[in-house]
Amino acid sequence: MTCILQIGPLTERFNRGLAAEHEVLRFWEEGADELVNQHAQRIDVVVTSGRFGCTAELIERLPNLQAIISFGVGYDAIDVAAARARNIPLSNTPDVLNDCVADLAFGLIIDSARQMSRADRFVRAGEWPSGGLPLAKQVSGKRLGIVGMGRIGETVAKRSSGFDMQVRYHNRRPVEGSAYGYESNLVELAQWSDFLVLTCPGGESTRNLINRDVLEALGSKGILINVARGSVVDEPALIEALTEGRLGGAGLDVYAQEPNVPQALVDLPNVVLLPHIGSATEETRLAMEELLLANLRAFLERGELLTAV
Repeated sequence: MTCILQIGPLTERFNRGLAAEHEVLRFWEEGADELVNQHAQRIDVVVTSGRFGCTAELIERLPNLQAIISFGVGYDAIDVAAARARNIPLSNTPDVLNDCVADLAFGLIIDSARQMSRADRFVRAGEWPSGGLPLAKQVSGKRLGIVGMGRIGETVAKRSSGFDMQVRYHNRRPVEGSAYGYESNLVELAQWSDFLVLTCPGGESTRNLINRDVLEALGSKGILINVARGSVVDEPALIEALTEGRLGGAGLDVYAQEPNVPQALVDLPNVVLLPHIGSATEETRLAMEELLLANLRAFLERGELLTAV
């Protein structure tokens, strides 16, 4: 029987199903570190997620590790270099969450512009009889900038057609055959945009990509939407720009130190805050689980991963 080290819990359905077919060591339970030391030689596969990751130190402790199979599209919390140094393959679960994350990105666009969450709080607090809210911003016909025109970025762009939006994007390189305009200069894209949506990968190559200069260019009427990774944004610079009114607003699903959200962000009225729920629908999470298990089966039966990174 395959010995699997599961780094963190997923759904109860998944946890039960995995344990029914394989020997599973649960790294999040008390005494797990000692358990890993005891069974390090026997562990064949690590099952993890973009949230829980897999460190170089843990990889080093597992001399017979054959594969790392991850839940989610992001893998910046996994030490890819350490895995590749030992020729350990890695998979994620792309594509099946594109629609779900793009839907949420557009939800944040609409909420941030039309101030829906703020209006909801206004009504619940009984403030409506005393007067109305300030006028909000329109979404239709506006300019949408996308940072990271991968699968999710393309799906966000498709949704914009229903709102008659102009779309441009920034990438490491132009996307061949893309119907949307490419902008090599991120600051100039921000300057052009009414909404700047982040759908790029996390990791060192994009850390603090959205810095003070980009935020200044987006400006006091611009809105930043982040469904990528918290590390992509210089969070202190974002808080400062929002507090001082140099940035119009933000819709955030991700943060620099999750699950901890700076109180300064919580206190701001021009920010919509979500608890990293980009893929959090029943349908999408089930599809992600099924793809993870399909990767595991393919590796154990044929030595290959269906969605290798």
